[in-house]
Amino acid sequence: MTAAIQRRLDIPEPQKAEQTELHPDLNRAHVRFIGLGKTYDGKQGPVAALQGIDLAIQHGEVFGIIGRSGAGKSSLIRTINRLEQPTSGRVLIDQVDIGEFDEDHLVALRRRIGMIFQHFNLMSAKTVWQNVELPLKVAGVPKEKREQKVRELLELVGLQAKHKAYPAQLSGGQKQRVGIARALVHDPAILLCDEATSALDPETTQSILGLLREINQRLGLTIILITHEMAVIREICDRVVVLEHGRIVEQGPVWEVFGNPQHEVSKTLLAPLQHALPPELQSRLHPQPQSAEDAVVLRLQFTGTAQAEPDLAALFSALGGRVRLLQGGVERIQGHALGQLLLAVTGSSLGVEELRQRAGQWAQQVEVLGYVV
Repeated sequence: MTAAIQRRLDIPEPQKAEQTELHPDLNRAHVRFIGLGKTYDGKQGPVAALQGIDLAIQHGEVFGIIGRSGAGKSSLIRTINRLEQPTSGRVLIDQVDIGEFDEDHLVALRRRIGMIFQHFNLMSAKTVWQNVELPLKVAGVPKEKREQKVRELLELVGLQAKHKAYPAQLSGGQKQRVGIARALVHDPAILLCDEATSALDPETTQSILGLLREINQRLGLTIILITHEMAVIREICDRVVVLEHGRIVEQGPVWEVFGNPQHEVSKTLLAPLQHALPPELQSRLHPQPQSAEDAVVLRLQFTGTAQAEPDLAALFSALGGRVRLLQGGVERIQGHALGQLLLAVTGSSLGVEELRQRAGQWAQQVEVLGYVV
């Protein structure tokens, strides 16, 4: 919250002693978790949904939280607006501890934090206009201001022509656009997205992610989204944290986590986006050459630490002989070149180890997979 919001909510200023002890990035954090834990009562005893979460999310960034089912994603995001009360630890918004808020302060806080959901949560008996307008009516906003705000938001999400339609008459993407407009009615500083694209087809997912990025850039708000799809993280997020069993197992800029994942969970989540070794090639691969004509197969990994794309002509020339591209590709994420190439080299005068070293001048990781006829 800004200082003006703090005054309006009668929230005390954070202690200066704590701020001076923090790294500057933590002092500037929009949302910060300190030693956060959440435990639920289960049939066989307490179940820890979150354990020791320490995390800082900066103003204006799109921050992704990813993990498998049951990793604690929803529990974490719902502590930001106190829909979930932490069992231990603290949640700070602009260095203000929201754990001390009474009901009046929570109501004001939640109006500054928008939220969109996987299944839209629209009222079927109300039109698009009425669904967007409802939070404003509940808040007692005058009719003229309500109409102006709803009109602006429907234009922002591209639904001006659908203002009289009911949810049953809308596509999934249009329903989610209504949900986004409704989440923005109180001019939130933070937008929470709970699996907002999981119920949508790939094309519609792209359009919704594009809209969220546009909103982030135009309105400058902080977007925090949870998902189990790495493709969503790649498309829109600046940074990402990976959860497993309620703990943080990896975090960093998206290009870094995608380019060189360190934890097994991250690698598993990334697997669908990466090109596995084709079964047909795997079946022909041998650990040792069967004849002098066999090709050595190299896998070159580009992790993004070198921002320039690989110079294929120079690479192929350096390897010598005949070089064939079996599979792979390189993409750019946040200005970094990431990807992998699978090469087959025949007729080179270089030994296997020298081939690997030569390839290492362009790629960050090089692996000799074996030989094929």
